[in-house]
Amino acid sequence: MQKWSLNFRLWHWIHAAIILALLGTVFLRKTFLSWRTNSEIIVTKLTEQGIDVTAEEAKIVAKAIRAPMWEWHIILGYGLTALVIWRIALLFTQSGKRNYQDLKRETLHKKAVKIGYIVIYGVIAFMAVSGLMIHFYDTLGLTKDAAHDIKELHEFMYNALLIFVPLHIAGVIVADATEEKGIVSDMINGGKV
Repeated sequence: MQKWSLNFRLWHWIHAAIILALLGTVFLRKTFLSWRTNSEIIVTKLTEQGIDVTAEEAKIVAKAIRAPMWEWHIILGYGLTALVIWRIALLFTQSGKRNYQDLKRETLHKKAVKIGYIVIYGVIAFMAVSGLMIHFYDTLGLTKDAAHDIKELHEFMYNALLIFVPLHIAGVIVADATEEKGIVSDMINGGKV
C-alpha cells in the first residue's frame, strides 16, 4: 500500500503551486506593481516630458497597470478555495487520516509538526473564506468598512504563510537528509507504508 495516495499527492503539488503563485502576486503588488511607487514614477516621467498629470490620475493609471495581475490573484483564490474543500474531503480517505492517527505515540517534534499543519490549514481556510468575503462583500451585504476590516485580517494572516512556506521547505530538506530519507520522492511517487 502506498503511503500517499495519488489524490493526496496531486492535491499537495497543486496546492504548493497555487500558494506560491498567490504569494507571488502579493509580492508584485507590494513591490514592482505598487500603485504608490508607480504613480510617483508616472507623475515624474510625464512631468519630465512636459505633460501635466495629477497624483490622482497617476494613481488610476498605476492601478490599471496592476489590475490584470490582481485578477490572477482572485482566480488563484478560487483555486485555493477548491483546494481547501478538496483537503477536507481528503481527511476522510485512508491516506488523509493516516497522518493524524496515533498522535499520542509521536515524538514531541512530530506532534508539533502535525499540529503546525492543522494550524496552517486553518490559516489557509481563513484566507480562502476571507478572500471570498472581500471579493463578494457587496453581494454578501457587507459594508465597504467591513470589507476593509476583513481585508486587514486577510493581509495580517498572510504573514503566517510567509513564515510557513520557508519553514516547510527547510523542514522537508532537513527531514529528507536525516531521519526521513526519501520524503520528497515519497510525495512524488507515493512511497510505501
